[in-house]
Amino acid sequence: MGVTSRTWLLTPGLVEYRSAWEAQRELAAARAAGLVPDCFILLQHPHTFTLGRRADPANVLADEETLTRLGIEVVAIDRGGDVTYHGPGQWVGYPILDITPRGGDVLRYLHDLEDVLVLALCEFGIEARPGRELALTGAWVGDDKIAAIGVKVRGGITQHGFALNVATDLRFFELIVPCGIRDKGVTSIEKVLGRPVPMDAAARALQRAFSQVFDARLEPVAWDEALARARGGRRPADAEAPGSARAQAPAAERGADSIA
Repeated sequence: MGVTSRTWLLTPGLVEYRSAWEAQRELAAARAAGLVPDCFILLQHPHTFTLGRRADPANVLADEETLTRLGIEVVAIDRGGDVTYHGPGQWVGYPILDITPRGGDVLRYLHDLEDVLVLALCEFGIEARPGRELALTGAWVGDDKIAAIGVKVRGGITQHGFALNVATDLRFFELIVPCGIRDKGVTSIEKVLGRPVPMDAAARALQRAFSQVFDARLEPVAWDEALARARGGRRPADAEAPGSARAQAPAAERGADSIA
């Protein structure tokens, strides 16, 4: 996309969904204010079903007793899309990016995320297709979705992102209608390859693909340090200052609210 940008890489491990969602909001606000540079969060969640803004609650097929017994939290959130599953063995990527220097094009951003997933999967010899080739979203292997995408873009700053099934227990998807799509399946890297795949190997592939697609120079930063900076610490030298032209512009000039 042109100029290589410094991007914080945050890898906090297993994080409860609501805590990670709040951290996204804090980092997005800090990115808009110029307190932090672009960020790429890569983590895992405990068992969680999330419902996007257009989700049909009927697509959660499990009853309350089953959800409680299996320890699955259900969270209604502000991304686009329907219901999906997050859990151990799945890498969830949350880019907190200012896409206005890249044109502020949300559809292009979605396609870029698909390209990240396709490139990462290629490292494992998996020929995945981007969802846009199927009039869908995400990454697909045949008729099975291997990675889901759901984002929010407000004022040119991105939140939410993608979920790539690596060693995921796919039985949890039987308790929902994934993404509201009834005639397609889900899969994982391990299921496609028929062998175990280390989670750290998949993480490295995602980081390389993200760096390539977004021309990003990833800089590992501790989770607590990033949140401290977002909550009012000193501004990094290459993050946009709050007094810059963009920070002073009305919200309408920085890009309308978008959900995709």
